[in-house]
Amino acid sequence: MNPPEAAEGPLFADLGLHPDLLRGIHDLGFIRPTPIQAQAIPAVLSGRDVIGCAQTGTGKTAAFVLPILHRLMQKPGNGHVRALVLAPTRELALQSMEHLRDLSKHVSLKGLAVFGGVPMDPQIRALARGIDIISATPGRLLDHIYSGRIDFVDLETFVLDEVDRMLDMGFLPDIQRILSMLPPKRQNLVFSATLPEEIEALTTKFLHDPIKIQVGQRSAAAIGVRQVLFPVARSRKTELLVTLLKRAEMDTVLVFTRTKIAADKLGHTLHAKGFKSAVIHGDRSQGQRLHALEQFRNGRIQVLVATDIAARGIDISDISHVVNYDVPNTPEDYVHRIGRTARAAATGDAITLVDSEEEGVVSEIERS
Repeated sequence: MNPPEAAEGPLFADLGLHPDLLRGIHDLGFIRPTPIQAQAIPAVLSGRDVIGCAQTGTGKTAAFVLPILHRLMQKPGNGHVRALVLAPTRELALQSMEHLRDLSKHVSLKGLAVFGGVPMDPQIRALARGIDIISATPGRLLDHIYSGRIDFVDLETFVLDEVDRMLDMGFLPDIQRILSMLPPKRQNLVFSATLPEEIEALTTKFLHDPIKIQVGQRSAAAIGVRQVLFPVARSRKTELLVTLLKRAEMDTVLVFTRTKIAADKLGHTLHAKGFKSAVIHGDRSQGQRLHALEQFRNGRIQVLVATDIAARGIDISDISHVVNYDVPNTPEDYVHRIGRTARAAATGDAITLVDSEEEGVVSEIERS
């Protein structure tokens, strides 16, 4: 749910959260909030619009889930959606709901993750029973809205989660459609690991006098990540990766490729060479992706090969190594990738395999 809290600073009990929420937090063993939580929770509780920017693995999801739960507890619901979290991937939509489930054990609020790639009937039945909070991907959410199953007449809070990835994936038109359907009087929250200038330009169109919270440097790698570059010919990348994976310390390894085809090809090769591995990308079914993540989380597989889009939302605290089989296209993608290790204030290794054609992109990453 959360990285270990700071050794100093406020307690969760100092932030003004409802006692039943504090019971859930303490049941999970947490006493102090992380820096992004310590700053964001009071700001969200105050009702202000908020832009929260912090590195991957610092507890951003709980930074908005906790104060939203608190505010919704102040008055009973009537079955209509009162909070909406918009996320770029299925995994992130599920992550918000997992946080809600873990934190609200002593709270009678209902949440639902809404995303494509799975049958609609269970979502339709849940919506008919009444839902307080929805965490959704844009496409499936619009399907339900256009079918008349969701209205936002009672919406109080709207969250854009990982907004940088939302724009990278081409969701801007869908975001604009959804914004046009929301009541004008609402609280708006934007959370992301990076905040490029084009995103700030977007948020000025719907945020009202926001509080901006920046924890850490913009586009900075997470503290605790040891970064290594291996120059290698493209034709020998797989050979080098196999050699690295045979090291004893390479026990939980997330490998990034640039394309789905490359992920499938590499996954097949690793499996043929005897490595316990799995692949996730946008063409895999939701069941396949969840099964692969569960196996990876439980240590049944050593290597998970992923594309950037599919990997967003992986919340696994003990990934020992991230390997960039292909160098990412932007510094922001690099930050997101290597932030999958060294989570929860731990340390980890990020290894990038660089061929001659990728040296220019590496130089750009190093300058950022």
